[in-house]
Amino acid sequence: MSSRKITLMGQLGDVDLRLLRIFRKVVECGGFSSAEVELNISRAAISMAMGDLEARLSMRLCQRGRSGFQLTSEGQAVFEATMQLLAAVEDFRTRVNGLHSSLTGELNIGITDNLVTMPNMHVTEALRALKARGDNVHINIRMAPPNDIEMAVLGGSLHAGVVPELKRVPGLDYLSLYDEQSALYCSDRHPLFNAEAPTPQQIACFDAVVPSYAQTPEIKRVHETLKPKASATDREGVAFLVLTGSYVGFLPTHFAQRWTEHGRMKRLAPDTFEYATRYYAITRKGRPPNLVLESFLEELRSLMEALPCDEQTPDLRS
Repeated sequence: MSSRKITLMGQLGDVDLRLLRIFRKVVECGGFSSAEVELNISRAAISMAMGDLEARLSMRLCQRGRSGFQLTSEGQAVFEATMQLLAAVEDFRTRVNGLHSSLTGELNIGITDNLVTMPNMHVTEALRALKARGDNVHINIRMAPPNDIEMAVLGGSLHAGVVPELKRVPGLDYLSLYDEQSALYCSDRHPLFNAEAPTPQQIACFDAVVPSYAQTPEIKRVHETLKPKASATDREGVAFLVLTGSYVGFLPTHFAQRWTEHGRMKRLAPDTFEYATRYYAITRKGRPPNLVLESFLEELRSLMEALPCDEQTPDLRS
């Protein structure tokens, strides 16, 4: 009698590798119960993963029940193949990491102004990790408005940029980084500084400085409730005018912290005057291969994946 031919349908993907790693650990531990601690997932999750793998391979890999855990003949063959595959994956990782350790070349990156004080400004850590990979990496940073950075990335003079989300440009790829929180402030020279819980209506009666740089429609609507009497091309310009005591204005909370901590500024009506700006790392679609850039993006993704949720979305009232 001829044996039934079993084939793996479709491409081998990340999900398959995850299932195979669970399978390997189950076999090495001699069963589901022992693997539970090693894998740090429940027995039910392990059972589900094994069921998914058996369905994916169209074969029974093991016998499990009161008599204990035992591999089938097909399961033994799959286990041997799994060990070879995962060893090859690890060998590939080691070889590629070896290449990364001798990186050579330039990274030209554009960054929007006044971001260095962001609590989770992990671009700094990604650049540090990139430099550690290869001493011959030369990093060039250009501080510029978002539109200039987008045009430079599209034109190729910048490899990457860090910009706020304004309007998606079709020729760019976007990697989400974090939200920047902004609030309304006055300085210690302003009449509202010593006012106890001024209402939004009271605040709206005072002169305000508004940004002349691009903003999303949602952020523009927040500014529409103010009385615009001055403008600034960047956040530092807003801070200059707020510190005169003649204006109220929106500033990123991390940027204003240096003044609030020393009693030079005060946050106004936090329940009303606040908004968040999402920042992205941008690169050009269809860009030529660049190991330095890809290594930087890899470090950036790794840092963002490890970032706790409460740091990704900080409390607006902090």
